[in-house]
Amino acid sequence: MDLVHLRSEWAPSVTRELLAGTVVALALIPEAIAFSIIAGVDPKVGLYASFCIAVVSAFAGGRPAMISAATGAMALVMTTLVKEHGVGYLFAATILTGIFQIVASLLKLGDLMRFVSRSVVTGFVNALAILIFMAQMPELIGMGTTVYVMTAIGLGIIYGLPYLTKAVPSPLITIILLTAASMYFGFGVRTVGDMGALPSELPWFALPQVPFTLATLKIILPYALTLTMVGLLESLMTAAIVDEMTDTTSDKNRECAGQGLSNITAGFFGGMAGCAMIGQSVINVSSGARGRLSTLWAGAFLLFLIVVLGPYVAQIPMAALVAVMIMVSINTFQWRSIKTLVTHPRSSSIVMLGTVIVVVWTHDLAKGVLLGVILSGLFFAHKVTQFFGMTSTRDEQTAVRTYRVSGQIFFATAEAFHSAFDFREEDLKGVLIDLTASHFWDITSINALDRVVLKFRHHEIPVEIVGINEATATMIEKLAMHDKPGAVLSSGH
Repeated sequence: MDLVHLRSEWAPSVTRELLAGTVVALALIPEAIAFSIIAGVDPKVGLYASFCIAVVSAFAGGRPAMISAATGAMALVMTTLVKEHGVGYLFAATILTGIFQIVASLLKLGDLMRFVSRSVVTGFVNALAILIFMAQMPELIGMGTTVYVMTAIGLGIIYGLPYLTKAVPSPLITIILLTAASMYFGFGVRTVGDMGALPSELPWFALPQVPFTLATLKIILPYALTLTMVGLLESLMTAAIVDEMTDTTSDKNRECAGQGLSNITAGFFGGMAGCAMIGQSVINVSSGARGRLSTLWAGAFLLFLIVVLGPYVAQIPMAALVAVMIMVSINTFQWRSIKTLVTHPRSSSIVMLGTVIVVVWTHDLAKGVLLGVILSGLFFAHKVTQFFGMTSTRDEQTAVRTYRVSGQIFFATAEAFHSAFDFREEDLKGVLIDLTASHFWDITSINALDRVVLKFRHHEIPVEIVGINEATATMIEKLAMHDKPGAVLSSGH
């Protein structure tokens, strides 16, 4: 049974895993170089990082078949640090980022993904699809007819070949054929080699060349915290997307730890901090990968490509990789979400569109997702308040008024709960508050109940509370004041 589980987790199909990982490795090279340029470091920093992160996350990560490497979102955070303090501080910040991510795993922060609504995930996916497509435009616009034709042919192969055979991933065939044609006919188009020099040596272990002082910690701490948040956010969101694509589950807390170990390794081997990549993960899964072997092979083969086959890899035309990434953006975008804009609740559509707009406008995934989560919380709170209600009846013989409370009492409905009582009703001899159909959630709601009871007592009207459920009774016992000896209404009320 253990061997069966190991096989299913690592390589349900060895051939598909290796072929998918090969496509990913080829597509990783130009992106790693581009992200290195964004961060202001040598291309080898991004390439070494992609190798280290992919290999380590294959073993330590919580999501099989997901690809982690150097990313643009992380690179943007590093720019100022590298410019002002140098690459040594970047390596130190990368290691500290990894440590923070392991701490996040121990604190079970991966469980917070359940608070991210479906609308936020859809907005996140659509925004990334748009950003991936936009990132290809500099390699297309103004590059000439040859590039347009090669890209079109590449897309034709990618989408047409599966109708003939699915034995080999169509993106891999696209890259091979277009590279062969470019080399044979000498098209003179932009290639991977034009983006930056590929390293010819293996990465080696080394401590960051920085003073190990408190001053250094003060410099790298803000960047490490930001990298930790961005890295975990993008990784956990990508894991959720791969979960859905493969109809499987993953261990989000293990993924936090896996990202941490990956970044610590990258920092010690001359790499920059990274995280999960939705584009490469989509390529991997779309190519048939389902296990960890594809991730391991993508990292290992990437290093083999740049160190051993560097001269050949440098000849890969960017048009071929642009075709692959356009396919990724098309496949990533949730096209059904356009139709559901008019059928889903308006609040869900606003959350989705808000997430898309902020991510695309700022190129900051964290800001977009944060806005989406806040909007989801606000809409949910508003929705819950609609279910709060209160009715009252008066027994004229006993002059006792019964208030029947229904719904959820928390910070958003606490004031409405308090305002629903009439504290100056004439000739009132008693009050009965029936909580059978209600639930109290937080200290604000308990405080509102205190104010109600104590205010009636202030007017010398006795109060009886009935129908308290067990959870609410526990909160009242711990937090309430009206049932404690000597409780009186505060002077502020």
